[in-house]
Amino acid sequence: MEEQQNGCKPSDCAGCAHADTCGGKPVDFRKPANQHSHINKVIAVISGKGGVGKSMVTASLARIMREQGFSVGILDADITGPSIPKMYGIHKKAVGNEEGIMPCEAQDGTKIMSVNLLLENESDPVIWRGPVIANVVTQFWTDVMWGELDYLFVDMPPGTGDVPLTVFQSLPVDGAVIVTSPQDLVQMIVKKAYGMARQMDIPVLGLVENYSYLLCPDCGRKISVFGVSHIDEAAQELGIPVIGKMPIDPELAEAVENERFFEAGNKYLADAVNKI
Repeated sequence: MEEQQNGCKPSDCAGCAHADTCGGKPVDFRKPANQHSHINKVIAVISGKGGVGKSMVTASLARIMREQGFSVGILDADITGPSIPKMYGIHKKAVGNEEGIMPCEAQDGTKIMSVNLLLENESDPVIWRGPVIANVVTQFWTDVMWGELDYLFVDMPPGTGDVPLTVFQSLPVDGAVIVTSPQDLVQMIVKKAYGMARQMDIPVLGLVENYSYLLCPDCGRKISVFGVSHIDEAAQELGIPVIGKMPIDPELAEAVENERFFEAGNKYLADAVNKI
């Protein structure tokens, strides 16, 4: 993420004779990755509000990419509400050395880093102020030895506060996926998340609607439990694609409950492969 110091645009620096000495040259706040990390793409999974199943979507995108044969990692940036390790049945602690911290590896090969892997007891609450939380997220990038990864998915906390701002400024984010649910306020919430990403110069790759419907096990009819979807209208207004509509799926819920998400499949996000 770059910010301009004066009235010039970042594009004005190209070919400018004073670019090297100008005080208005864009400032790059991105932090260098650990020397043992070689990551091809960083994808942030964001939402304008909580309770939309963002971690489920993050893990589902990671699973799809693993099934496609890609090497994948998940950086759990939801420091006060981490859920990724438990979904994958990981309860051991992360270890490290003088060169950095090793992420834990799930049974499907997905590399995971979360604050729960550092706490003495994973159920201990994280009662930290915003700047401390943001600093920990940055360390998950600079201090963790991710190795060779095709994709690193960042499971963001909801909203547009300290941590999303830190991730967008400090990490070389290639794109963002916005997660929402089918409720009347969806357009406003999507616009907030979209607006932040665009202001931070992060491309929005698409929208995923979670809890989109419930498939009746008897007749196969789609039941709109949370109301009629407005995702297509929101996507059209913003000019971004809908890359998936995830129903309330008992099999996915069971995979989470049994801590075996490394076995889960998610056909509902099949179109996302070509977008990210």
